Amino acid sequence: MLRLAANLSWLYQDIPFMARFAAAAGHGFKAVEFLFPYEFAASDIAAELKKHGLTQALFNTPPGDWNKGERGLAAQPGREAEFAAAIETALQYAATLDCPRIHVMSGLISTGADLSLMRRTYVDNLKRAADRTAKAGVTLCLEPINRRDIPGYFLNTTTEAAAVIAAVGAPHIKIQFDLYHCQVTEGDLVRRAETLLPLVGHVQIAGNPDRNEPDIGEANHLHVLDALDRLGWNGDVGLEYRPKTTTAAGLGWARKYGITA
Repeated sequence: MLRLAANLSWLYQDIPFMARFAAAAGHGFKAVEFLFPYEFAASDIAAELKKHGLTQALFNTPPGDWNKGERGLAAQPGREAEFAAAIETALQYAATLDCPRIHVMSGLISTGADLSLMRRTYVDNLKRAADRTAKAGVTLCLEPINRRDIPGYFLNTTTEAAAVIAAVGAPHIKIQFDLYHCQVTEGDLVRRAETLLPLVGHVQIAGNPDRNEPDIGEANHLHVLDALDRLGWNGDVGLEYRPKTTTAAGLGWARKYGITA
């Protein structure tokens, strides 16, 4: 059976970040994920994971200057050295946190950008990163993100992600299959799951269109989770959603997966 991972950047917003590990464990989670760990010492996060019997499922590479609107470096021509340094930083954290997956953020399309050059940069950077991460035993995940939530994001669809993975040619580069983003950009979630599953390295979920609990909204995401179960997905499913009220109040749908709240 698949395992739910609490995204600590989205859930438990009413308590400080370092207290969210205990809250997640208290609700029965065995795994967590978050966007960025870099404001905290890796050793401090590792201590929280160990204290509460949690596994770290995933986190993101450094995105550049987030406060200035940057959303990744991998497809940014001229910033290859920054991207390589970001991979090294992420790998240091992954080693301390015993985390097997890192989400590589592609970045934004700037006005007048050469899209062909961006794609070549993206593929070349991923090839170099794949060589480096293969030695560390870490899977790199590429997440297609809809351009409603992040306007101008370079990697937008699962079709694009699959093509990039084919171009890189490394078996440990996978798709981060986010049902929320996929519903916005492509839809047909179950059929895409059936087709993409061999390429999927991680799954995330949120309801559409407001990114609340997955049992709220226009798409039956719980049906898709059942389909993933039938297809044999036994990896993590990150809960990357914004609770409609409180995290605890919205977790009733997750009881079948061992979560109690």
